[in-house]
Amino acid sequence: MRKSFIAKLVAKPEKAADLEALQIELRALVHLHEPDCEIYELFKASDMPNTYFCVATFKSEAAFDHHMHIDFHDRLVPPILECLAEEMELSFHEAV
Repeated sequence: MRKSFIAKLVAKPEKAADLEALQIELRALVHLHEPDCEIYELFKASDMPNTYFCVATFKSEAAFDHHMHIDFHDRLVPPILECLAEEMELSFHEAV
């Protein structure tokens, strides 16, 4: 079964550019090193300042688990979280 998530990320105004750069780096690495990740994209909300949505779909639960423990994820996620003005909202979904 495919597994997806949507993460809402609200950046501190002075950290929005840093958040974007970190997420863009993470996206590039996911696309390069995680063939079982079908979708990994970042969207900037057009009607909410400093708000982003990260959308990802993995081919399986195992592929998601791999993503959560890959070295670059462990390196990039802590500084991403430091850029946030509020706690990340994360919801999981079954891709159809």
